[in-house]
Amino acid sequence: MDQCLLALVFGLLTLGGCSARVVTVSPGPLIRVEGQPVSIRCDVNEYSGPREQDFEWMTSREASGARMKIISTFDASYSHSSLSKRVASGDISVVRLEDNEVELKIAEAKALDAGLYWCQTPSTDSVISGNYEAQVQLIVIPNTLSVSPQTPPQEAAEGSDLTLSCNVTRALTQPTFLSVTWSLKSGATSEEILTLGPQGGVATGAKFARRYADGGIRLVPGKNGLFELVISRVTTSDGGTYECNGTEWTHENGGKWIKIVENTKEMGTVKVIPTGQSLAVRATSSASPSSTSLLLSPSDALTLLCSVTADNLQALALEVTWLAGDRDIVTMERSGIVISNTSSSLERTGAGEYRLGVRGVSAEDGGDYTCRVRAFIDKGGKSAGGGGRWHMAAEKRSGPVTVKVSQIMPSYTLTLEPALNPQMTAEPTELACHVTNVTHLPPGGRLGVTWEHTSLPGEAPQTSHHIGSLDGSGNLLLGSMYTDRLRSGVMSLTKVQPNTFKLQIIRTQEIDMGQYSCSVSAWSVNSQGDMVKIAEYKSSPMTVRWDPKRFYHSLRRLRDSLVLTKSGPAEFRFRLAGVQLSDRGFYWCDITAWTKQQAGQTWTRATSAESNKVRIDFQENGPSFSIAIQSDDTSVYPSKTAKMECSLSVSGSSPKTVTIVKLGLRCTSKNNRLASSRFRNFIDDLAYEVRWFFTRLRGGQTTTQVASVDRFGIVKAEIRNSSSELSVERRDTHTYLLNIFGTHDRIINELVVTGVVMLTSCANAEHIKFVQNLDRAFV
Repeated sequence: MDQCLLALVFGLLTLGGCSARVVTVSPGPLIRVEGQPVSIRCDVNEYSGPREQDFEWMTSREASGARMKIISTFDASYSHSSLSKRVASGDISVVRLEDNEVELKIAEAKALDAGLYWCQTPSTDSVISGNYEAQVQLIVIPNTLSVSPQTPPQEAAEGSDLTLSCNVTRALTQPTFLSVTWSLKSGATSEEILTLGPQGGVATGAKFARRYADGGIRLVPGKNGLFELVISRVTTSDGGTYECNGTEWTHENGGKWIKIVENTKEMGTVKVIPTGQSLAVRATSSASPSSTSLLLSPSDALTLLCSVTADNLQALALEVTWLAGDRDIVTMERSGIVISNTSSSLERTGAGEYRLGVRGVSAEDGGDYTCRVRAFIDKGGKSAGGGGRWHMAAEKRSGPVTVKVSQIMPSYTLTLEPALNPQMTAEPTELACHVTNVTHLPPGGRLGVTWEHTSLPGEAPQTSHHIGSLDGSGNLLLGSMYTDRLRSGVMSLTKVQPNTFKLQIIRTQEIDMGQYSCSVSAWSVNSQGDMVKIAEYKSSPMTVRWDPKRFYHSLRRLRDSLVLTKSGPAEFRFRLAGVQLSDRGFYWCDITAWTKQQAGQTWTRATSAESNKVRIDFQENGPSFSIAIQSDDTSVYPSKTAKMECSLSVSGSSPKTVTIVKLGLRCTSKNNRLASSRFRNFIDDLAYEVRWFFTRLRGGQTTTQVASVDRFGIVKAEIRNSSSELSVERRDTHTYLLNIFGTHDRIINELVVTGVVMLTSCANAEHIKFVQNLDRAFV
């Protein structure tokens, strides 16, 4: 009794835990094309028993008709006798895709294969539940797909348009759809250009996506199955074999598109002819088209023509440039904008015809002229910068046209003469270069000059040096050896008149002696607006020379009582005589090293350094002096001359000398290096300043200055209300004389003289007044 109850409970549990078996096949109806492969899938789910399930396929022409066994996954003898040969040959087969899924495959569908198909699964369930078979309808239609391409041209010029036409049709017996694909085969590889899909959508190959988006490739649907693909502005990469593919599609339940048949036809091979093969450029003269040379006179107009031909000229954008030799003179860009480096003009006179114009030619305009053409093809679309996308297809240059400009060379005469000829060192020199008898100078021509100096013959070999020059534009070009002197104004080059040039030396030195010459050049303005030299003549040399006088015997002492000597290879000695209070302080030495690269060049500063400082201190009583004034006679007759002598004497200045030796300096002088030293703190000579005053005997105590002599020896007479004249002269270092000419009774005076002793510092240019004394005399 207990065992029966347990069996009943177990059965109920088993029944409650079982799932319902589900068998499914591809959604139908399935539309396939006769002669094309057919695949029908079948799977089973929610089953129990072994994981791997078996399948059986059956078919019937009608739903109520008898079923005919096709193939089984576990029974090799399952097939109906009418189908056994097809199964044996593999025309019909079953392929296991998963443990619970298989696919029935028919290699080539026949019209008799149309009908209903059942997929069955033998039961492995403990309890029968669910469905064990599924049904789908197969429709087999005849293959009516037709692909008929039109043969494209065998050759296409680069930049032209290429049209690919293809006719794709089928008999519409079932709801099927068509697609068209164009491909380009180059070698063994084939690239898809564009596909018009079954739903009307367009897809492009990766290589052609940009061109399609830019409008370089476009689809033109026609009537009655005609489709056209237009490739604009073809390039050499578009050459190859083109193919057209037509495909028939069916749209099954579930939204899936199934390709049921396709047909591919070769359209033909297209060769793209590069622009460079047909592009031709020819340059000619408008006056003589058949000649490659041209003879012109100065100021004539030059006209040259550039003719451009090409098979695809209308598809090209041209950039035309005229060259004189290797130099660009004018360019017309592909946009039509003219860019000129000269006054030349360039214009387009027709398709592929361009004209160059040069007005007022000169000798410099002679040479070979060529026309360079760059051909561009518009690739369509916009570049990253917002402009068009262009491809330079070719570049060609014409043969040269030789232009000769006849010209009579300018002629003139040069005369070099001295305006100022130095007779001793430090005197000025002025040389004038005159240009006369000027003929055949072109309109707008100018003259330039070049000055040269050649040293006098002597122990050293004679050398010529370029001083400087003025070109036709008035630019000053300096010679390397004279750069510093010309820039500082010590020397100057000027053009004082249209045909006169001058060389001036403010203070002529002994190194300036030698022979001087001037070379005058004629300059003309060429068609590019540049000044060019067309002729040059050189004057006869002129010698500048004097007998240098040496005055060493008259030198009594060194100025400022300063002595600087080089006492050793790396030692300098400084001596200062007659020290004063202002000389107290710190002294140190600056050492500077100078160098030059080679003989004849100026010295340049290399480096410098300062020494340690030495303090100098001493006591000094300032100078004192006295003044004495005397006259030849205190009484003079009217209109006579009165003379008064002023004598000054200095005392109290004991001459002291300070000597500083700089020790431990290492100043190396190698090859082209020169060392110099400079000591700080200097003293100038003692100087006097004398002033004369007078006081009228009957005019009160008013004192009026009448004359003065400053420390530089400059005499100054004050403005007075008197007809008498006076002068001051210096007899010697300490004696001064006042002369009064044309005396009369109005100048009965008491004369007063004032003397001032001053020390002037070279460092700060300020004078120091030490003593002032007065003396009197009566007239």
